[in-house]
Amino acid sequence: MGYKIAVVGATGNVGREMLNTLAERNFPADEVFALASTKSIGRTVVYGEDTDLTVLDSATFDFSKVDIALFSAGGETSKKLAPKAAEAGCVVIDNSSYWRMEPGVPLIVPEVNGQALAGYAKKNIIANPNCSTIQMVLALKPLHELATIKRVVVSTYQSVSGAGRAAMDELFNQTKGIYVNDLPKKEEFTKQIAFNVIPHIDSFMDDGATREEWKMSVETRKILAPADIAVHATCVRVPVFVGHGEAVNIEFEKPITVEEARKAMKAFPGLSVVDYRQDEGYVTPQEVQGEDNVFISRVRKDPTVKNGLSLWCVGDNLRKGAALNAVQIAEMLVAEFLPKK
Repeated sequence: MGYKIAVVGATGNVGREMLNTLAERNFPADEVFALASTKSIGRTVVYGEDTDLTVLDSATFDFSKVDIALFSAGGETSKKLAPKAAEAGCVVIDNSSYWRMEPGVPLIVPEVNGQALAGYAKKNIIANPNCSTIQMVLALKPLHELATIKRVVVSTYQSVSGAGRAAMDELFNQTKGIYVNDLPKKEEFTKQIAFNVIPHIDSFMDDGATREEWKMSVETRKILAPADIAVHATCVRVPVFVGHGEAVNIEFEKPITVEEARKAMKAFPGLSVVDYRQDEGYVTPQEVQGEDNVFISRVRKDPTVKNGLSLWCVGDNLRKGAALNAVQIAEMLVAEFLPKK
C-alpha cells in the first residue's frame, strides 16, 4: 500500500509540475486526487505517462481521505482550506506565502533545514518557501557553515511563470503584438513586460520595499535560524518564461576564498557549480528549465568589503523553486515521520 495524495491547484503552473514531479520521482502514492476551484471541475490533468485525473472541487473535498495535500492555489485558498485539511488528519505542504512566517509552521528546504520538519505535527502544516528564497538559501547554507554570513545583498531576475499562467500568456501576447504593431495590453503586470524589466513584484510596503523583497529577508532568517543574517533584496520581473536568476553579494565574518566557496557548494546536495571565466562559462535561465539542481556561476571576490564574495545563482522556479521542493518535503515526511504504508 502507498499513501494517498491530493494536489490543490492542480490546473496551475506549479500544480501541474507537482503532479509531474510526483510521477517522475515514483512517489509511493496509491491514489492521487487533482483538486482546483469550481471553474476547473471536470477538467483533466496528466499524472505520469498515461494517467488522466479528473479535477475535483477543492472546497468540498473530504481531506480525511488523503495522507498528504500539496497546496498551490494561492494564499486565500490556503488560509481557508489548509486548517480544514490539517484538522482532518491530512498533512498540508503549502506553497503559498500565507503560512510561512506562522509560529509553529516549519519553513523547509530539505537540504538546508530538514531537521526542522520534526515540528510539523504542531499544526499539521508545512510551508514551502518563496521560489527566490529557496534557490538563494541553497547557495548560502554551505557558505554560512564555512565562514558565517553577516549580510546578503541580492538582486533577482524573476521569470513571468512565477506570476502564473496568465502572466506567461501576457508576455507571449505582448511580444507577438509588438511585431504586428498591436499595442501591448497590461493586465497581469503594472508595466509592459515584453522587452522590459519591472522592479516590482508583489505589493509595496510602508518602507518602500515590496512584499517579495520582505519575504526573502524574513524567510532566509527563519530557514537558517538561529543565524541573524541581514538580507537586502531588490526583486525584478524579467521577460523570461521559466527560470529565476539572482545576483548575490555576501559579506562574511571570516575570510573565505573563491576556491573554498566553490568547493563547499560543489559538495552540497542540490547545487551544481558551472563557473568558467570564459564565454559560455556560466548558466542562464534558459538552460535550467526542467533541471532539479540550482546552478552557481560567476563566483568572485568582492574587494569593496572585508570578506566579500559575489555569485550568480539560477534555477527552475517551477521545480526546485516550488514543486520539487514540496515533493522532497513529502518524501522526507514519509521516510522519517509518517506511519509506514
